[in-house]
Amino acid sequence: MSATLLAGFARTTVPQTALRRFLALDAVVTTGNGLAYAAFSGPLGRLLGVGQATLFELGLFLTAFGAGVGWLASRRRPPVFPVRFVVEANYVWAALSLISLAVWFTPTTAGAVWIPAQALTVASFALFQQLALRATAAAR
Repeated sequence: MSATLLAGFARTTVPQTALRRFLALDAVVTTGNGLAYAAFSGPLGRLLGVGQATLFELGLFLTAFGAGVGWLASRRRPPVFPVRFVVEANYVWAALSLISLAVWFTPTTAGAVWIPAQALTVASFALFQQLALRATAAAR
């Protein structure tokens, strides 16, 4: 992916700003999902075909993770190691989401659509964060 395309997505040519924006977007989406999963684990669990307790626990985890990503996004220069951790965790989450369809869950139709869609979204966050981190390192 070219720097021009990355700059277009982030609406900036400053790699550090692009990185912070991608982290902030990830934090908002992740925290929002986490809060929804925790607060509405019963109805969402039935809708998606995922156990209520599992969804509640995932919600708590995602809320905490999203808050941590938000903290990174608030730093003027997010530290490299924690950002790499977020990137890798996002890739792992995306992969485990897809594996869960075949191994752990028996989702409803809505779940069979939602789980891969959120996996693709999370993998996209990871890719854009990784590219922005690489551009930030090259700019130094």
